[in-house]
Amino acid sequence: MPRLIFIVFLFFISLLAIFRAFEYHLWLLAIGVTEFCWVFAAITIVLLLTGFWVSKYQMAGTVTGIIALVLFLSPIARAYVVAGSLRENFDNAFSTTNTDSVTAPFSFFKLFAGTVKVPYHTLTYVNYANTSMGLDFYPSQVVGKKPCVIVVHGGSWAGGNSRQLPELNSYLATKGYNVASINYRMAPKWQTPAPVEDVTNALKYLRTHADELHIDTDKFILLGRSAGGQIALLAAYTLHDKSIKGVIDFYGPADMVWGYAIRSNPLIMDSRKVMENYIGGPYAKVPQKYFDCSPLVFVDKRSPPTLIIHGNNDVLVAPEHSRRLNEKLQQNGVKHYWLQIPWATHGFDFNLNGPGGQLSTYAVLQFLNTICPAAVNVVE
Repeated sequence: MPRLIFIVFLFFISLLAIFRAFEYHLWLLAIGVTEFCWVFAAITIVLLLTGFWVSKYQMAGTVTGIIALVLFLSPIARAYVVAGSLRENFDNAFSTTNTDSVTAPFSFFKLFAGTVKVPYHTLTYVNYANTSMGLDFYPSQVVGKKPCVIVVHGGSWAGGNSRQLPELNSYLATKGYNVASINYRMAPKWQTPAPVEDVTNALKYLRTHADELHIDTDKFILLGRSAGGQIALLAAYTLHDKSIKGVIDFYGPADMVWGYAIRSNPLIMDSRKVMENYIGGPYAKVPQKYFDCSPLVFVDKRSPPTLIIHGNNDVLVAPEHSRRLNEKLQQNGVKHYWLQIPWATHGFDFNLNGPGGQLSTYAVLQFLNTICPAAVNVVE
């Protein structure tokens, strides 16, 4: 009987691999289920093997366990499906020919690999009258002046910091890119457009100190996650800075007007309250500000190349944001690629070696190597 109870419990957890979470803690669990899926699969296998020593409810437990095992392993199988067309679709989107014949967008064996760790140093990039902002700088591990990726963290515009998900920063540094992960002024004390002003000041600082930091000042790329995705997109589309060669958007809200109109599940996040704190009030009172901080409003033919990455099971930022941004980019003829990850939820890239993490990392590296090469072999 205990075996059946544990297996049934695992079965319900495994449903998070295909269905969206409906509560905050289940969302966090969904990241583990989909991006550390092999761990849950291994536990299920162990419980299935114990069936040799039990007789009561053996068949019910075994059948339920097999279904749970299939669901736990489904992100791996689906990752291979996405990987099968990712390279070709990306090349078609950017009219390039990928000569890399070794690297695969996804590998089962990489699920068990470790991550690199590049030492960073913290720098203050701007001093305001009442606060100062810093960044963590990960120097390129390849000698010479190299492009710089500016990373903008998530956290609903009110939390988080530059130390979020640092693994990608180190990884990109080993591939010849400088990475500057910035802090920015956060809500509710500071509101839009303060974070975009911070990005501007980070760019100024990095240009001023380019020689000592070995930065190619003609080659900056913005990368943002969630709220940081909105900030990175807005900066890329409104600053009209020719040195910004591209922008990478991980599940960021691109249409703030639409986003406010569609209230999220309050068991996960009060999206309207979050937006009001950042923008300065409800839409009815400050409608223009919602337009002014909607990145897709500013997309035009001059907009830099864009990489959009979004999980279809995202419960914090609806994938509809990315669909709308993708459509606007298409209408304006802007080079871009939209990587959709069917099983992934918000924050799936927490594990760089998970099924979603591998696919997104591959896409990021190919995007950088296409629009802003570091003049080194940047494939694994």
